[in-house]
Amino acid sequence: MDSHTLALGALVLVPFLFLMLLRINATLVFLSLCLGSVLMQFVAPEAGQFLSIFSAHGADVSRLTTNNIKLGLLLLPVVLTAVFMIRTVRGGKLALNLIPAAGVGLLGALLAVPLLPPGLAHTIMSNPLWSQLTKMQVMIVGVTTLLCLLVLWLQRPQAGGEKHGKRGRKD
Repeated sequence: MDSHTLALGALVLVPFLFLMLLRINATLVFLSLCLGSVLMQFVAPEAGQFLSIFSAHGADVSRLTTNNIKLGLLLLPVVLTAVFMIRTVRGGKLALNLIPAAGVGLLGALLAVPLLPPGLAHTIMSNPLWSQLTKMQVMIVGVTTLLCLLVLWLQRPQAGGEKHGKRGRKD
């Protein structure tokens, strides 16, 4: 196994293990990754100009490459959601976290690899494993999205259930 296969494997496995070990709600992280993709698509073209407004030295911002801005926009919602959602998956619900966590790793790699430095991106993308991953991208996104929606729908409060702080009170 060459180093680029290991790099691709790490891009997929590290987020998966991180989400599972820290018991982070992978459904919300997956949806944050989707949000990051939307930000990357619609905000990145104007982000350099926008960032120069907040910079005392506009030239410093211009050094940021478009791919770095896109990568930042892609990962910012993911990182923030992961931080705020540490230890939010409890008990038997950890099994429901498996597929969304795998989806985060797989979709994250699919979205991030083209934004990596050109040499590294090219070597990873020339790997046969990358070819297999890209062939499965529709299934990865579709299955993970459906499962994430199901998990969210299952988490809604039950009708007629107890409300916080109102146990035993009569109106």
